[in-house]
Order: sequence, then structure tokens, then C-alpha cells
Amino acid sequence: MPLPLGFTGARLDRADRLRTDPEAFAAAIADPRATCLLLDGIDPVPGSGGGLMWEALDPADERALLLLGIDDSGAPRFVREAHGGARVDARSRTVMRLLPMLSPEEAALYGGARSLVDWHARHRFCAVCGSPTELFRGGWGRRCASCGAEHFPRVDPVVIMLAEYEGRVLLGRQPGFPPGFFSALAGFVEPGESLEEAVARELFEEAGIAVSDVSYVASQPWPFPSSLMIGCRAVARGAALTIDTTELEAAMWVDRAEVRAALAGDMGASFMAPPPLAIARYLLEDWVA
Repeated sequence: MPLPLGFTGARLDRADRLRTDPEAFAAAIADPRATCLLLDGIDPVPGSGGGLMWEALDPADERALLLLGIDDSGAPRFVREAHGGARVDARSRTVMRLLPMLSPEEAALYGGARSLVDWHARHRFCAVCGSPTELFRGGWGRRCASCGAEHFPRVDPVVIMLAEYEGRVLLGRQPGFPPGFFSALAGFVEPGESLEEAVARELFEEAGIAVSDVSYVASQPWPFPSSLMIGCRAVARGAALTIDTTELEAAMWVDRAEVRAALAGDMGASFMAPPPLAIARYLLEDWVA
């Protein structure tokens, strides 16, 4: 099994006990070992060696500190809210150029911090009454001073799957993908459906195929802005495709030899494989194995 999955393996104690204890949280801020992740908006700032940049807590910086957790040495790790409460650019693609410079653990640390900062930037007003909200629980919640409603960071469940038929799997490409790039089909889980139902629905809506025997493979946090990618497989009942062109530009069935060539980066491969950080690549590697 190809491990670890991208954006997993942060090795931080999330320290929930500090989130609910104001005195312990203040002590963590006062800890001389405490550091803060340096971000440009929500993009990472690369260090001289290519990794993440951490800095000592600046008392002059009035932005709220969000607790990421405690590292193996016992040092508290923080990240700050976005500057001035301004809306952050969640569509910035600068991060894609910088992610390969990070170790798997750093990518996981950054992914959690990015999602948390982005959530705060988008939830400054109460969804119940519209009043401003205030940060609490060490940065893992916002509370409305007007109606008392409490709001907590959420992740959006997304199924991403390989449908298999007679030794081949189905891949697709969206119009915005780079030339030749194909990936696993994916879609958000809708209210009132199970993961298995979401897999079957998405495959039928996007590619017109009916499936059965849906099985779980692995999951991955995906911080763009905050999804949980739930990797699955399914068995297709036929190979005929009816593509929803509002979702996909193209789709095709590929066999193991084609997948191996793409994963190896062969120039003559029939498609370009997803990058190492993506669970779609994990699903392909797992299927080939």
C-alpha cells in the first residue's frame, strides 16, 4: 500500500484540553517554545530549505492565535487569523508550486492550518442571526454574542472513486485540467445519502454508468478549502458511457498497463496521472498493486 496519503501524518497532539481551558491556553501562548506558522494569506511561505516557516510569537501582532496543537517536543504550534479579517483567496494556485517543497508531515500541518484560517475568514457572521461572531475554543469555534449560537469548523465529504469493468477503470477530465490529465471521478455527498449511494449517483450522473459492490479504500483531508476525500471502488455493470459535458470534458477506460505507464511518467502514456499528494493517485497505485 502506498503510504502516507497526502496531507496526513501531521504528528501533532491536537490538545483539545487546551482549547477549553483559558488558563492553559494562555500558558501555551506564553511558552517560550511556542511558534507560529508564517502564511501569505493562506499560502505557505517557503523557508530557505524549502520547508515551512515558523516564527516566534509576536506580541505586537493583534490577530487572534489559533492553536494547531503540541509537537513531539512539547512545543505549542499556532497559526494566526488572516490579516484584518479580510477574505482570503482560496483559489490561489501558488500553493501547488510550493507543496512539492514540503515534507509529508509539513504538508499535513499546512493543510490543517490552511483550512482553519480559511474557515475563520468565511464565518465572521452568525448563520442564525447575521451578527458578528467571536473566536473561542482556541480557534476551533466561533460564538455569536447576539444569539449565543456556536459554530465549529466543518469538512465537506466528497466521494472519489474508481469504477472497474473487465480489468479496466474509468477516469475523466474536467475542462480546466492540464492537457492530457485524467483523474478519478468525484463529487460531494448530498444530504440524505450514504457514501455508497453518493458513489453510485455521481458515476451515473457524470458518466452514465450503473455500479454495484461499492467498497471503501482510504480517506484524505483536502484543504481546498476543506474537504474529506473518501476513496472508493465500485464494479460497473457495463462499459458504455454517457458523459455529462457540464461536469466532464472526456472520460475513458484504462487498463493496468496504461495506468502503470502513467504512474511511471512515461512520455508515451495515454494520460497524465494525478500528482503524488492526491488520493486519486493513491487509488490508482492501490488498484495496480
